[in-house]
Amino acid sequence: MAGKSGRSINNVPENPVKKALLSWEGILIVLFVAVNIFCIWFSEYYNISSVLRQMPVYLAEVFLMLAMAFILVLGEIDISVGSIVCLSATLTCMMSNTGAPFVIVVLTALVVGTICGMVNGLILTQFPELPPMIVTLATQIIFRGIAEIVLGSGGSISVKNTAGFKAIAGKVGTDIKVPYILFLVLILGVVFAVILGKSTFGRKVYAIGTNRVTAHYSGIHVQKIRFIIYTVMGTMSGLCALFMISSSYGANTTTGENFEMDAIAMAVFGGISSMGGKGNLAGGLISAFIITCLRIGLGQKNVYAQVILLIIGVLLICAVALPNIVQQIQKALSVKKKA
Repeated sequence: MAGKSGRSINNVPENPVKKALLSWEGILIVLFVAVNIFCIWFSEYYNISSVLRQMPVYLAEVFLMLAMAFILVLGEIDISVGSIVCLSATLTCMMSNTGAPFVIVVLTALVVGTICGMVNGLILTQFPELPPMIVTLATQIIFRGIAEIVLGSGGSISVKNTAGFKAIAGKVGTDIKVPYILFLVLILGVVFAVILGKSTFGRKVYAIGTNRVTAHYSGIHVQKIRFIIYTVMGTMSGLCALFMISSSYGANTTTGENFEMDAIAMAVFGGISSMGGKGNLAGGLISAFIITCLRIGLGQKNVYAQVILLIIGVLLICAVALPNIVQQIQKALSVKKKA
């Protein structure tokens, strides 16, 4: 095809393989492989069996990340989720110790979490001028305060009947045992990713995160969608609490502490913008497994928890800064070509 200048213009399609590798998800997959190679070199105990054995302790937080991704895409934040986990776990243990059927115990965790999420949603939708960070900071204090009143300062509670919790913490397989929670994380991950990336509801969430006023005048029920997402965040916090109990058979006043930061770190490291309107859950899931494997590998050699947090913090800063660095490099290259 010839342009007005007489030069030939070739329409060369972009290489899909190159495009996938240079995407943030492609970079995360490469990083996931690199982290596992490092962990194998660093710890002689690191193998697929040990990873699957220790994985359930960390995977419960992925439930929080799935819902947190929606909140971040909205351009908002919820820092009360750790306290919701604490309150849900506390009341669930109490219900279990009454001798109630395990179905009721499970429902207790989910209902308590859902109610807490609804409280956040109601406040934020009825008073939309209030910043989500301030509101959820307040409810963070309230929810953990209720748990501390129930347990006593620095108190704890253990479940008497562990049969049901042992069942949900079970594993399938003979030589290599895969925990049930891994299947649940992957299934819910696919469901949440499809809803966010492919459904009408997901497109509305992106529209609100991009420009809430425009979304409102386009006919999107902004406050309704916000309420639904914060409610689901509470439900996922209750689910997280349930699996936390299955690992420790109890709860205390520090249960769920800093879980909100872990969930946000997984989502942002996965490429979800904290400013709203950008990102997808595929990257969030990959980043969750990167952080999980890194924690397991370093933990096997008794690396201090603070050092692990430091490494995760550095990775998070790199994740936030890298797109800007790449953009600056691309601008510099384009200027050089024009010159």
